[in-house]
Formats: sequence, structure tokens, C-alpha cells
Amino acid sequence: MLALIKRLFGSGPEVDYAQLIKEGAVVIDVRSSAEFKEGHVPGALNIPLAAITSSFSKVRNKKTVIITCCASGMRSATAKNILKAAGYENVINAGSWMALNSKL
Repeated sequence: MLALIKRLFGSGPEVDYAQLIKEGAVVIDVRSSAEFKEGHVPGALNIPLAAITSSFSKVRNKKTVIITCCASGMRSATAKNILKAAGYENVINAGSWMALNSKL
């Protein structure tokens, strides 16, 4: 059960998000545009979860590192699974945007 939770929510070894972003990782915040306007990680793309499948063109290279985030980690976990199923190879669920922002 714990392994499933870790896989769904992306917990595991510590990730150097700042370094990944320096190397070209893309942060995708899957909250609504209203939520995104309330605050977000600088440079993040706002692609609401409901629009993720119609927005693949925003990150064409499927080898690009993508970091997903949302309010709590639930929607970003779903987005990670959708992106992985679409062939994106390097997708990391960072959980909440506030937690991610504090690590940058």
C-alpha cells in the first residue's frame, strides 16, 4: 500500500528541483486559472488538469523533464500518470506548488 501511495504521489528520493529547472525542466501547474492567479511557482505553465490532454503541444519533446504540481498533489499525480501514458519519459510529481516553491 505504501509503495502505491509513493508511486501515485511521487514521494521517494529527494529531488533537486532547482537544478532540474536550471537544466530545462518545465513546471506544469494543473490547478484552475483562478487558483494559479492566487500564486504559483515562477515560470510555471498553467495547464488545468481538464486541459492536459489537449495541451501536449506545449511540451513537444517527450524527453523533457516535466515537474507537475497543484494544490495538494492529487491532481498533479493524475497529470503525471496522463503524461506518462502519453509517452513523456521524465515526469515528476512535486505535489503542492507551495512545497515545490519552497524548495527552489
